[in-house]
Amino acid sequence: MTNTFLNIDKVTKSYGAVRVLNETDIAVQQGEFLVLVGPSGCGKSTLLNMIAGLEAITSGEVSINGRVVNGVPPADRNIAMVFQSYALYPNMTVRGNISFSMEMHKVPKPEREAKIAQVAELLQITHLLDRKPGQLSGGQRQRVAMGRALTRDPDVFLFDEPLSNLDAKLRVDMRTEIKKLHQKLGTTIVYVTHDQVEALTLSTRIAVMYGGDVQQLGTPDEVYHNPANMFVAGFMGSPAMNLFPAEIVSLNGGIGVKVTTAGGYITLPFPHGAAMESDIGREIVLGVRPESMTDPESADHDSPCLEHVDLPVELVETTGADSFVTILLGGKECIGRFRAKSAATEGQLTHVTFDMSRAVAFDPKTELRLA
Repeated sequence: MTNTFLNIDKVTKSYGAVRVLNETDIAVQQGEFLVLVGPSGCGKSTLLNMIAGLEAITSGEVSINGRVVNGVPPADRNIAMVFQSYALYPNMTVRGNISFSMEMHKVPKPEREAKIAQVAELLQITHLLDRKPGQLSGGQRQRVAMGRALTRDPDVFLFDEPLSNLDAKLRVDMRTEIKKLHQKLGTTIVYVTHDQVEALTLSTRIAVMYGGDVQQLGTPDEVYHNPANMFVAGFMGSPAMNLFPAEIVSLNGGIGVKVTTAGGYITLPFPHGAAMESDIGREIVLGVRPESMTDPESADHDSPCLEHVDLPVELVETTGADSFVTILLGGKECIGRFRAKSAATEGQLTHVTFDMSRAVAFDPKTELRLA
């Protein structure tokens, strides 16, 4: 790929006979924000550590800015890494922590001081420069860790779950700060997280990983709306995409899907099913996002395919801004995202609007996307 800044080419990792990362190809352009996301043990941190030089590559090649770095020590890769543990020196002030790497590289004092002032202003920690890490909050410590990395002017920033030790509100605040930082600096970032909301909000592209493989690589919009398989569909999004069994049927001269409900069955149009006309009677897994299964008032009225159905409600959970309404479809508990003040009531029928233009179909055997 032209203009590739960080190239991961057929990279694998094995520990003895156990392979933890299968052959992986990712090309990252300069200035991109790539997020590696997936559950624990999927290989994302292993891949990050191989880019950093903290883990040896079993096979394949990693190059940064046109230079192959297999076997190059971490200190010589011109990368900067931010860990979830902050890794600050407790006996040094914030100023000392930020300055330490520059001192090791014999950067002249006037240049060091100018860089510290610049980074501290960017991260809004100027007033903390003379404090020690023990006097700082978790969010402040993470800013200092980021400040130390920023003094390097690296080719690539590597973030390893930097927000996982913070409480929920602070995580949101720091997420915003990291996004702003990327917009200001335009640096190349590879960021590891298990939090799919973090992945969707921060990235320019996402690599969804599971079982040592990249399941899908794409923009947040592609990964969210056009998942490549059932794992990606179920992992990305909060609440996750509803996945339930359905049957392909003929409907009004086109294709529809028949779904069992608590009270019988419903038939919904399926506008993406034109290529499935020969599959009448085929069992599929239908995927519908919670916001595409909502009350009539909240539906996207610009959609070309809205279908209104009355269905019995199993459970209503109010979150303040929304109500999550549980409805049985295909024998599965499925969640619709309704307005907080919708009329949905447990044990009663309610009006449900499906945006079938956003529905997707999967093969129940291979779990791959069909349409």
